[in-house]
Amino acid sequence: MTDGGAPTSARNPAVGAAPGSDNSDRTRTARVPKYYRLKRHLQQMTETMPPGTPVPPERSLAAQFDTSRTTVRQALQELVVEGRLERIQGKGTFVAKPKVSQALQLTSYTEDMRAQGLEPTSQLLEIGYITADERLSRLLDLGTGGRVLRIERLRLASGEPMAIETTHLSQERFPALRRSLVRYTSLYTALAEVYDVHLAHAEETIETSLANPREAGLLGTDVGLPMLMLSRHSHDTRGEPVEWVRSVYRGDRYKFVANLERPSGRNV
Repeated sequence: MTDGGAPTSARNPAVGAAPGSDNSDRTRTARVPKYYRLKRHLQQMTETMPPGTPVPPERSLAAQFDTSRTTVRQALQELVVEGRLERIQGKGTFVAKPKVSQALQLTSYTEDMRAQGLEPTSQLLEIGYITADERLSRLLDLGTGGRVLRIERLRLASGEPMAIETTHLSQERFPALRRSLVRYTSLYTALAEVYDVHLAHAEETIETSLANPREAGLLGTDVGLPMLMLSRHSHDTRGEPVEWVRSVYRGDRYKFVANLERPSGRNV
């Protein structure tokens, strides 16, 4: 005991503790927020419901669980972000469909959706020529000030908005491509049939972003909902750059799957 004070071990629990014993501060169980307990309950409740089943309104849930509507709203919002629930403006909240699972491979959107048993369709949002900036000039191997065909499309799966895709291609390499797209529903088919260009490999980057007002409006979701942002730089069989694509996918409806192989010679 120190002069006039408490025992040292009382002030510092680590002093005098048995070897291997846990510090009480470290083993203390974290307090579970009320909204999180409600979220887990709602998750278990909706797991047995078929997609499209309406979830009771916030007012009813607040009364049922004796909590505030703010707590209910936070629990529902997290389940929406995770893709377990779907909010439709003006109608309410519903049990969501399973996420579309897509393998990471060099295929077109049309091929990907048909492989999932979904009907792919597209709505042309914008198409026109722009002057390449320094980045596009480098990606598409263009001279300074080269012309680029920019195609922005809303991608749908069986009528449901899934992604906004913006494609950039060299106008010099693919003259009259804009007219060819009227005939072919798939860009990759048009490149193969009209220009004898076949994609061979691509570098794809996946990041996260939050839906801005325009993206949310086109995709029928909430502003700030997490999105999956993909950037693809594709090359043909001769190693020449073909396209640079930026796509924004709904994070609540989409997931990507990759098959990984361990590099040879790695034993540790």
